[in-house]
Amino acid sequence: MILTCPECDTQYFADDSTIGESGRTVKCAACDHSWFVGPEGEVKGEKGPIAGAHEAYREKVRARRLRQSRSVALMSWLIVGCLFGAAIAGSVIFRDRVVDAWPQSASTFKAIGFEVNRFGLEFEETQAERYFDGTTPILEITGDVKNASKHEREAPSVRVILLDESGEMIGESFAPVTPSRIPPGALGKFTTRVENPPFEAFELELQFASSPLAVADTDTVADVRLPAGEESE
Repeated sequence: MILTCPECDTQYFADDSTIGESGRTVKCAACDHSWFVGPEGEVKGEKGPIAGAHEAYREKVRARRLRQSRSVALMSWLIVGCLFGAAIAGSVIFRDRVVDAWPQSASTFKAIGFEVNRFGLEFEETQAERYFDGTTPILEITGDVKNASKHEREAPSVRVILLDESGEMIGESFAPVTPSRIPPGALGKFTTRVENPPFEAFELELQFASSPLAVADTDTVADVRLPAGEESE
């Protein structure tokens, strides 16, 4: 049988015949503690009989296995958590690439406060000019579009939104960008003319749109203050 010292947990292997039919008192060679062991391995202490040596050993094995399984489970959760966190951080850092591959994710990034430019393009040198074509007032908006990515990009349409002083939309216009495909670092150009623009038009909001019909599929990237109106002669 296996004997376990109640004080220091040192274990001994003893032949059953050495314990005898009536049991005997044994002494731990490690800590000098003495205790009585019954014929079936039952251990008696100051508070009466306690678990036998075999059962005590099995309990310790079960407890050790339980601790190990909990440690493995905890480590697994930590690894999963780290991988999940790394995936989230990577998707935020490289969100433009994520949105480029999965356009539907753009609304999710915007909802949590992250700006996304899934088209990989930027507005540059944008101008707005008011003038008259005969007696017809004209608002002409021109600008450059730069490919800020490392890959050739298909040029989307430019959506021009007219806003009043309170920021309410009061009109819109769409303009194509030429050329239709823009190499890395190169510029495209757009021009749009709005005839008889609303008198209360105060500001422009420029967006990239995949097509004039896909109004919901846009990216806001620039605001332009309109020049003061001119009187016709």
